Amino acid sequence: MVCALGAALCFGTATVLQAMAARAAAAQGPATGPAKEATLLLRALRQWRFLAGLALDGLGFLLQIAALRSIPIYTVGAALASSLAVTAVVAARLLKVRLSGGEWAAVGVVCAGLAMLGLASGTEGDRGGSAALEWAMLGTAVAVLVLGLAGGRLPGRARALALGLGAGFGFGVVEVAVRLIDSLAPSALVANPATYALLLGGGAAFLLLTSALQRGSVATATAGMVIGETIGPAAVGVVWLGDGTREGLAWLAVLGFLVGVAGALALARFGEAPAEGT
Repeated sequence: MVCALGAALCFGTATVLQAMAARAAAAQGPATGPAKEATLLLRALRQWRFLAGLALDGLGFLLQIAALRSIPIYTVGAALASSLAVTAVVAARLLKVRLSGGEWAAVGVVCAGLAMLGLASGTEGDRGGSAALEWAMLGTAVAVLVLGLAGGRLPGRARALALGLGAGFGFGVVEVAVRLIDSLAPSALVANPATYALLLGGGAAFLLLTSALQRGSVATATAGMVIGETIGPAAVGVVWLGDGTREGLAWLAVLGFLVGVAGALALARFGEAPAEGT
């Protein structure tokens, strides 16, 4: 649980640092021409905050992997969704973003949900993933790409929701695939479909989320992502991988999961750090 919360802290803080770096890069003057995005990225890469954010993302991913190898997927998914609460609190401090009373309450709700999950969660499931599940994850990763292509043609909020859901499914594939990789030997990795599912799902998720945040509502896209990366992987972990709870506390785990995800959804606008003063 400590690793999962550490990953959420890293991801949430990285979002704010990268937003501050992007704002500083934009303040250097408008970028024009076909290489506009590349110019802004190069400017951001000169900002120590952006580099620090990337380092935190890398550390967060390592902590996520460690968490997925020791506690149930449903707990890790809810903890990662709580990174929105971290972003909100850090943004309030560093970006001077004013949180409403309801948003502070949502931060408290997320913390309460995680506390319940921490009390109720059991250990990592003891069932090994079948070959069929490995291929299913690879098929899901491919489907995420197809969903992205189709969703990108939808109008307005429907596009943002579809792309956000696609990104969430992609991140969910990563969560499950980590559990399906038993050996890090090169020969085993090459032969395991879960390896390709992890790479394809993670890459597709990043691209879809970036597109969703650029082309639609941040809140809608982030809400879709939270739903996609929590519910499906949690179900796979419980049904196929043997994730469970402490004796007699299944009800508390379900309640904590629902409460934590609901709190994260209430903070969906922080899926991309807001502009100062909003």
